[in-house]
Amino acid sequence: MNEEIGIFSSKRVEIRQEDITKVAVDAIVNAANNSLLGGGGVDGAIHKAGGPAILEECRRINKRQGGCETGEAVITTGGNLPAKYVIHTVGPVWYGGKQGESEKLRSCYRNSLKLARENGIESIAFPNISTGVYGYPKEEAARLAIDEIRNFLQNKDRIKKVLFVCYDRENYEIYCRLAEKLR
Repeated sequence: MNEEIGIFSSKRVEIRQEDITKVAVDAIVNAANNSLLGGGGVDGAIHKAGGPAILEECRRINKRQGGCETGEAVITTGGNLPAKYVIHTVGPVWYGGKQGESEKLRSCYRNSLKLARENGIESIAFPNISTGVYGYPKEEAARLAIDEIRNFLQNKDRIKKVLFVCYDRENYEIYCRLAEKLR
């Protein structure tokens, strides 16, 4: 199931409801934790499907720089995934919106796209960052994500395709509804 967002004349953005570990793009984004050493949800699924090569690179990054700060991003191999790369970004935990959560979430998208550009990535898939156990309100997170992607793509970038990959129906419907409003 997928839905193109018509706000971009080039139709460079799509919304899909599926498992991000099965998406064939240059890079998928992992909603990681600060240690980069795996966890639950999307993070656990990516590490499991991608195999030991991803964890090994994450360990090297962790040893070199102490993990990844909230809002920042790092890149590793895609291991056994259909994607060549995994861009790991750490989303904010929701504390009621009073601790800079929106700017940190926006930074996740900006820094992931910046890494994609620096690595010659032309297609990238994002999960619903921070909307699981981190508790970020789903509709607000989707609004910020769409806004950051739209702003980034206005710069005639080499990125040709951005996918919002929603594992669950609720997030998929939220993204589709917001995209329809923007048409």
